[in-house]
Amino acid sequence: MDDVTVPPIASPEPGDDPVTKTTGHPGDAKMWTARMRRRVVRAFPPDRLLPDRQPAYVASWIYVFGVATVAALVVVIVTGCILAVKGPQWWHVSSVGHLVNSCHLWSVELFFFAMVIHLWGKFFMGAWRGRRAMTWIVGGVTFLASIVTAFTGYLSQTNFDSQWISTQAKDGINATGGGALFNVLNFGQMLMWHITLMPLVIILLTGWHVLLVRRRGVVPPYPAKAEKGAVALAEVAR
Repeated sequence: MDDVTVPPIASPEPGDDPVTKTTGHPGDAKMWTARMRRRVVRAFPPDRLLPDRQPAYVASWIYVFGVATVAALVVVIVTGCILAVKGPQWWHVSSVGHLVNSCHLWSVELFFFAMVIHLWGKFFMGAWRGRRAMTWIVGGVTFLASIVTAFTGYLSQTNFDSQWISTQAKDGINATGGGALFNVLNFGQMLMWHITLMPLVIILLTGWHVLLVRRRGVVPPYPAKAEKGAVALAEVAR
């Protein structure tokens, strides 16, 4: 057999960043994986994606409710997966099923409680300031999607409450013309919306919202009146 000469692997230069810069073959920099990696690192630098420190103003209760919303969502997803695996008969008859079902219900209540406070708190803080408009929009859309998810959850309880809610809601939804696609009396359709479609939407929107917060940072509070006056005087002096 002929000897095969293997070209040496080029070592990175002292100033090269192995995360954002491709070394070796010149054609490697044109690969779609290399281009995507560079874009992701530029959009979400590691020091912003996983920061070591936060600004001093984050040490306030109003900033806690966003994290509480995500924590409650995790409990909702975990308990919902257990309920989906076991089925309605288990959560209606079994004592453990009653417990898991109650944990699912109350984690949903906590989820909406924390999310509403987070939503209104950020509204009064002007969370769209500093190029954070998309962060605010994604959060608002997530809130609306959560309402649809909770509504389909009430329709999937398979008890008298779900029957009452579905019969009361059908006329209003049919009056809008949405009943052709969203039939609240169809248990199978509502269950699939609740355990498949809407959780996926909520998870994707929440992940996008968190990434945007990491990219733009946490919105700072409004400056004090004295600071506003000083800024105005400085602008006039210019």
